[in-house]
Amino acid sequence: MSNLSGKTILVTGADGFIGSHLVEHLVRQGFKVRAFSLYNSFGTWGWLDRVAPDVQGSFEVFSGDIRDPNGVATAMRGCDVVLHLAALIAIPYSYHSPDTYIDTNIKGTLNVLQAARLLETERVVHTSTSEVYGTAQFVPITEEHPLVGQSPYSASKIGADQLALSFYRSFGTPVTVIRPFNTFGPRQSTRAVLPTIITQLAAGKKEVRLGKLSPTRDFTYVADTVKAFQAMAESPNVLGEVVNFGSGFEISIEDSVRTIIDVMGVNAQIVSEEQRQRPELSEVDRLWAGIDKAKRLTDWKPGYSGHEGFARGIRETIEWFSNPSNLALYKADTYGI
Repeated sequence: MSNLSGKTILVTGADGFIGSHLVEHLVRQGFKVRAFSLYNSFGTWGWLDRVAPDVQGSFEVFSGDIRDPNGVATAMRGCDVVLHLAALIAIPYSYHSPDTYIDTNIKGTLNVLQAARLLETERVVHTSTSEVYGTAQFVPITEEHPLVGQSPYSASKIGADQLALSFYRSFGTPVTVIRPFNTFGPRQSTRAVLPTIITQLAAGKKEVRLGKLSPTRDFTYVADTVKAFQAMAESPNVLGEVVNFGSGFEISIEDSVRTIIDVMGVNAQIVSEEQRQRPELSEVDRLWAGIDKAKRLTDWKPGYSGHEGFARGIRETIEWFSNPSNLALYKADTYGI
């Protein structure tokens, strides 16, 4: 039996890509889930509006804003565990709107930490990102790798991570930091590269328009990432620790495109566009996760590993995006940041 049994779990950022999958996973595990969704006047709950039928109606939704201390504390009241995913994550958008990243990613995290300290929350799992490492200085990238802010986004996440760890060291707040590498899967925004490729091809495009093709990434299928969150919520060994989670497999953007083209059975040319490229010193050229610590401190291991696992995750992602009702939610003709 899970040591989360009988606990109430708050998921911030539950209306997003990973958050909605995480809510589905936790509900299916039999946990009581409160999903924190960004308030809007349309009354919509992001991807929570489109969760699987077996999950609909089986969780509570709290509409608020992670930047609002009172709303965050209200949402956390009565919750035993907080899985904190709410963040602004698009790198290009951070170039021209960095203030919003500081407010959301750093101040939002502070609100969660302050409330956790006040309410004596049993555990906070704070979400980091592999972008905090910058371009790999050695591989595989371990948790000891230097932190390098190569974009305002990554700098804001470094700040949020350090703030979370400071609450553990200063006040004994039971915080742990999960550092996922490049998660992909159904529902992901086209500000990420794999959905950009898939939506263009699914819309019948004969040219795939991308940024730089040479960078490598450690793409992790979303099913593995959500299991990593549960592992970090349950493990007795991870308080005050930062733990990487990835597939342990490195592939270039160009080879990723070719894998997708092969799986979809289409013919297409790859075009690299300057507007889709990051400024030279901001581009993270190489990411490859070292996951030995995750395997040592938790019972987690990737189910989608190596090229075979990557291709299997790609097939499942393509199947979702190829559904016309899902594809209609995306703008394949537009470069989204």
